[in-house]
Amino acid sequence: MKELIIAFGLFLFIEGILYALFPSKMKNILKKMEIIKDSQLRFGGFIFVIIGFLIIWFVKN
Repeated sequence: MKELIIAFGLFLFIEGILYALFPSKMKNILKKMEIIKDSQLRFGGFIFVIIGFLIIWFVKN
């Protein structure tokens, strides 16, 4: 459970850094997200889930 809380904190830290350092670029990225189809976002999210799982699996083993 401790690792999950640390991972969530790291996620928030990285997101916060991006918005703090590059606010206008982040706005542009979010505007471009509207153009992308739902299926493309879903596929990209699924790829990130697999990559994240593999990283966790390799680190834990």
